[in-house]
Amino acid sequence: MLLDQLKSLLKQHNLWAKKQYGQNFLIDESVHETILNAANLDPTDTVVEVGPGTGFLTERLIKQVNHVTAVEKDADMVVVLQSRFVDKPNLAILQSDILAIQNYKIQNSRFKVVANIPYYITSPILKHFLQSNHRPVLMVLMVQKEVAEKICSIGDVGVISIETQVFGRPEIVATVPPEAFYPPPKVHSAILKIDVYDQPLILPDQLKSFFRLVKFGFSQKRKKLANTLAAGLHQSPALIREALIKSGISPDVRAEDLSIEDWKRLTTCL
Repeated sequence: MLLDQLKSLLKQHNLWAKKQYGQNFLIDESVHETILNAANLDPTDTVVEVGPGTGFLTERLIKQVNHVTAVEKDADMVVVLQSRFVDKPNLAILQSDILAIQNYKIQNSRFKVVANIPYYITSPILKHFLQSNHRPVLMVLMVQKEVAEKICSIGDVGVISIETQVFGRPEIVATVPPEAFYPPPKVHSAILKIDVYDQPLILPDQLKSFFRLVKFGFSQKRKKLANTLAAGLHQSPALIREALIKSGISPDVRAEDLSIEDWKRLTTCL
């Protein structure tokens, strides 16, 4: 069992799961299999893995793809990875904060991100990869279930929904219970798959204005959008209402009622 192997590894290196790094080690082999299947791995693939921890997912990745770059912030876990994977030419282990890296030492221009990420930096990780000039072609991430649902616009739409869907099509592959991890988290999890578009839905020179508008729109999501945008943009409500009408949008809507195309037209109009 992976749990026994994990405990043995941690004991061998006198280590434990560290809360400051959001470490909850995935110990369910069937969930590993689901992640790998969702990634549609090919022997020619290049993969970036974020937060590999003790390397159980890494072990399977390097057997299936051409090259893996494993980025681990915890220096102690890097020692574990280096001891486990000696002389693996298709694995690069980097000790770093993923958000500080711009060059992933990948061997070609196409790469996938496959990872059980620290949940507390889900949004920054998505922005880091999706809003970069060198985007992955696919992302398969373990995230908190509620966050995955919001990203996919299931129930509650928010800024993270729009910011993700501009760059790709997200879907929940499977939900994962707390007992699939050690130690078990206090929340349920989900495997989130994002098929990244070749080009974002918004023109590059409009992205900054687009996201600024969306951020203002959701800043007070219970209020009508015209009033929220007027306050954020320091414009009169009458001017904003006029822009909404010109964009084919009811002036009485709230931010959560708008589609990406609505936001796009409104950005152009304003």
